Amino acid sequence: MREIKTFDIIIPSYKPGKKFLRLFEMLKKQKLPYNRLIVINTERKLMSEEIRGKLLADDRTLLRDISAEEFDHAATRSLGVSLSEADAFICMTDDAVPDNKELTKRLIDGLSKDTLAAMCYARQLAAPDADEAERYVRIFNYPAGSCVKSKADKPRLGIKTYFASDVCCAYNREIFDSLGGFVDRAVFNEDMIYAAAAVNAGYRIVYAAEARVVHSHNYTAMQQLHRNFDLGMSQAMHPEVFAGLKSEGEGLKLVKATAKHLITSGHAAELPAFIWRTGFRYIGYRAGKLYDRLPKTAVRALAMNKRFAYKLTELK
Repeated sequence: MREIKTFDIIIPSYKPGKKFLRLFEMLKKQKLPYNRLIVINTERKLMSEEIRGKLLADDRTLLRDISAEEFDHAATRSLGVSLSEADAFICMTDDAVPDNKELTKRLIDGLSKDTLAAMCYARQLAAPDADEAERYVRIFNYPAGSCVKSKADKPRLGIKTYFASDVCCAYNREIFDSLGGFVDRAVFNEDMIYAAAAVNAGYRIVYAAEARVVHSHNYTAMQQLHRNFDLGMSQAMHPEVFAGLKSEGEGLKLVKATAKHLITSGHAAELPAFIWRTGFRYIGYRAGKLYDRLPKTAVRALAMNKRFAYKLTELK
C-alpha cells in the first residue's frame, strides 16, 4: 500500500454561490494542504465571474466546465479523478463547508492509519438555519463517535455497513483503481455502491467524526419525494449491492427516533410537518424502487435528476 503523501480535492459544482466561496476559503486554510482543487462545473454560464475569477487566481485550482447533459453523479466524479495523480482524493459537494482547519488532516489520517481503509468519510453538522428534525437526522446518521466498518459488520449493521457520503469523503487512490472506481453511471448512491465493492473485497470504511463539515437541506415535501425517488431508483438499478439488505428498517428507526426527539425536546410543533414530509419520502422511495414498471412520463416527472431520467427512459 502506498504512503499517502499527496491528495487532491474533487468538487462537482452547480450554480455555486456563497456556501461555495466559504468552502473554498476554508479549504485554503486547512492545516494539511491539498495538492490541487479540481472543480467540475456544470454549465459555464451558471458560475458567476466573481467565483470563476477567485478559483482561477489560485494556481492550485483546475476548473473544468461540462454541459448539463454530461453531468452524472458517478461519471462527473470519475472525470475529476482522471485529472488527479495524487495518492488520495477527497470528494466534496459544493455546499459542504469545513467546520474548522482540521478537516483534511482528519480525513487523510483516517486513510493513513489503516492499510485496509478504502474510504474515510466526514461527520455532517446541520447548518444554523436547519429545523430541529433536520438537525436530529444529522446527529442520527453522523454521531459523535468514530467507527470502522468491515464485512464482518454486515450481520449487525445491514445496509449501514455500506453507508458513506461523497458530501465529504476521502479515497485511497490505489484501492480505488484496483476496484475499478465508481460505476459508469449513477443517479444517486455512487459512494455507497463503491463502498459495497470495497467492503466485499475485504477493505474497510472509516467514519472520522472529528472531520466535520456543515451541510444540511431544508427540503419541501415534494423535493423529498423527488430525492427519494432517485434514491429508490439507484437501489433498484444495483441489486448486486442492495438486494437482501433492506433499507426500510433503517428508515423506520430514523423516523421513530426523530419523532421521539421532537416530542421530548420541546419541538412537538414540528411533528406534523415532519410526518408529512416523511410520507412523501416513503412514496418517492417506493416509486423509485419500481421505476422500471412505471411509464416513461412518470419516471421523468418523479425523478429529481431529470436529465438522467430522460436518458434512462430513452433506453427502455
